[in-house]
Amino acid sequence: MEFSVMDKRKRLSKKQLTVIEDVFGGELDEQAVLDKHGVSRRLYNRWLADELFAGEFNEWIASSRRQGELIIARYAPVAAAKLVALTESENPETARKACLDIISSMLDARRATVNEGRGTRDEPQACQLSEQTASRLLAALAEEKNDG
Repeated sequence: MEFSVMDKRKRLSKKQLTVIEDVFGGELDEQAVLDKHGVSRRLYNRWLADELFAGEFNEWIASSRRQGELIIARYAPVAAAKLVALTESENPETARKACLDIISSMLDARRATVNEGRGTRDEPQACQLSEQTASRLLAALAEEKNDG
């Protein structure tokens, strides 16, 4: 693939790429990275306003978000299993909070699905709780704990 003359002149400098890599490296905060590379805040702001630099910066942000989402997705089953186990806790407050968290996450998942325009027809039955049903379930759980 051949670049136009403008593309050849309009590439990020090695310094710009190094600054971006260090900003997302996680070891230093943004200002410390700028200080390390001798980049003033004013110059950095100009870089951020530059379409090419901003595009590369946004790609790094998107990549970081994907990595975070992958980590969360990878550990979600473990977290869910631990949360469900906490519903059987000897401590009634711990069990109650675990139940609330489970119901809340189910409602959040339902809202997210609806907001994505997929509807609720294909959702698992467990996510079909309305807020009213969730409230009744919580009341029943509270009553059961008080009786036990």
